[in-house]
Amino acid sequence: MASRRWTDLSGSQQATIVVVAAVELALTAAALTDLVRRPREQVRGPKLAWGAACFVQPVGPVAYLALGRRRGGRGAGST
Repeated sequence: MASRRWTDLSGSQQATIVVVAAVELALTAAALTDLVRRPREQVRGPKLAWGAACFVQPVGPVAYLALGRRRGGRGAGST
């Protein structure tokens, strides 16, 4: 199978790729930001492992956001 160039794709295919890439980038940024800011006690498992998992697209960031965070108070004002 011959590889296709960006210019060989239709406009809707190009737009779909751009949107999917933007969503993956946003999810990864949100997951990594949360991971860095969240105290170690509120993360299920090692933070380093979750950080590496966030780069496994597209399941890593979604897995961290869904499974890697402990529920409960996050800030200083939480009880």
